Amino acid sequence: MIRADGLGYAFGAGGAALEAIGFALPRGALCAVVGANGSGKSTLLALLAGLFTPSAGTLAVGGDASPGAEEAIRRRAALVLQDPDQQIIGATVEEDLLLGLRPGDATARGAARALAARLGLADLAAPVHALSLGTRRKLCIATALRDAPEVLLLDEPFAGLDYPAIREVRAVLAANRAAGVTQVVAAHDLEALADLADRWLVLERGRLVADGAAEAVFPLLRRHGVRPPGAWLSAHGLDPWA
Repeated sequence: MIRADGLGYAFGAGGAALEAIGFALPRGALCAVVGANGSGKSTLLALLAGLFTPSAGTLAVGGDASPGAEEAIRRRAALVLQDPDQQIIGATVEEDLLLGLRPGDATARGAARALAARLGLADLAAPVHALSLGTRRKLCIATALRDAPEVLLLDEPFAGLDYPAIREVRAVLAANRAAGVTQVVAAHDLEALADLADRWLVLERGRLVADGAAEAVFPLLRRHGVRPPGAWLSAHGLDPWA
């Protein structure tokens, strides 16, 4: 579904943000991209969303390859940013959810409302400014899923959320996985993803330094500036916070 070969990206003369990245993800995978701040996680998501064009190498999403097919990739992939206020445009839940749909398309509008209900966005008339951070983030996820993307990309979806909101977002990711949606989640805090992700990519200073299942990757995390999740540490005996 997704394949990167020698993928690189540079911000002008500022140096490479990503270098020689290579991996392949099957359809329906739930992949966590982890690393310290500045490791290149958000840049990788932007490439996967077709928002950036690679400076080196190639990236294929479905049957479309970049460089060259960024517009087609944007039709396949949807990106949810860390800050929902950068994406929400409508004044109410319904206004934002239905933005871009034709007024006469009752089928699409009905499906969008049903999706919102499944994600717990029952009050469609609720003003966006009154929503909690978790609810605003769920609205962004609902809007992204509305057009049935093949790939859902999420940048720090659990950042700033309380425990109930984390559980709600986790449930959305699990439901997407069951539906066969390919998901790539960039995260700094791994606790909420530890038992969900079936693939882990570890970035350090723009390079892919580890790739595999949790059992193979978690023992390597500390050396690359990432603290392993508590659920994994507890299985190896109580580990002092470090």
